[in-house]
Amino acid sequence: MDINIGDVIITKKPHPCGGNSWVVTRTGADIKMQCRTCSHVVMIDRSQCEKRIKKLIKAQDQQ
Repeated sequence: MDINIGDVIITKKPHPCGGNSWVVTRTGADIKMQCRTCSHVVMIDRSQCEKRIKKLIKAQDQQ
């Protein structure tokens, strides 16, 4: 899956704050993302991240 910086990830399960949308801030073997509701930052393995994705919104599609 092609995940880039600035993309928005909608997860299957919500974060404890209630939000389920995340902004990608770093890519590589790990994905670093920030919750759009509470600004909490999480870094997880790429394989785990890909399993949790419900929808991926590309950065160029947001404009």
